[in-house]
Amino acid sequence: MIVHSASTAARVSYFGLNTLGRDFVVGDVHGMFWALRRLLADAAFDATRDRLFSVGDLVDRGPESHQALEWLDLPWFFACRGNHEQFVLDSGDPEQFELWINHNGGQWWLALDGAQRERFLAAFQELPLALEVITTAGVIGIVHADVPPLLSWDTFIQRIEAGDADAMFYAMWSRNRIAGVVSSLPVQGRVDRVYCGHTPTRAPVVVDNVHYIDTGAVYCNEGYLDARLTLVEIQPGPHREYAVYTNR
Repeated sequence: MIVHSASTAARVSYFGLNTLGRDFVVGDVHGMFWALRRLLADAAFDATRDRLFSVGDLVDRGPESHQALEWLDLPWFFACRGNHEQFVLDSGDPEQFELWINHNGGQWWLALDGAQRERFLAAFQELPLALEVITTAGVIGIVHADVPPLLSWDTFIQRIEAGDADAMFYAMWSRNRIAGVVSSLPVQGRVDRVYCGHTPTRAPVVVDNVHYIDTGAVYCNEGYLDARLTLVEIQPGPHREYAVYTNR
């Protein structure tokens, strides 16, 4: 029987080698869980042996945001915190609440009662800022947005674990590397590759050894014809992509 449990420091979760099954990482779901279910079926996902990791942003904009807690309760599903989970956590601030509800897809929250909101707040508070997964091809890092180009993975993780506000903000919000704002460098240290979401792209993008896999699944609701949800197998093979187009 495969052990799905993680060894968790306060803000980072670590996962050992899956010797019995496969490991996958999925891009930003944004309440499009029907597409994720279809992807897992296409990949012949085996819940008794396989594991699924998420780059975060499970909620907002999509019609099934309310299902996020059901997924987080699954013993084989593990997510890091995205900026949209952070919107939930910051909802007690009136300014942040207005920004989230009116401009960032948080309308689903208004349909929840107090008890349901408390469950979401508790679950999202427990989400780590980064995941680290051992595979046969090397150590994989998973973080929602990015890793600072001048920091090794090891230093970045140490700073997140220490509660460094700048590192935590970068993990959830930065687009500097993919936007070319900074001179990019491969993420050094013990990781072979890093998987991120946060920045919607037409297809997965690789910058140095950082893979961006938010391919805009939820934007089918705005007529984007190429909108798709991307899933990547990271174990045992080095990298294999699956996709479901959400507007076709």
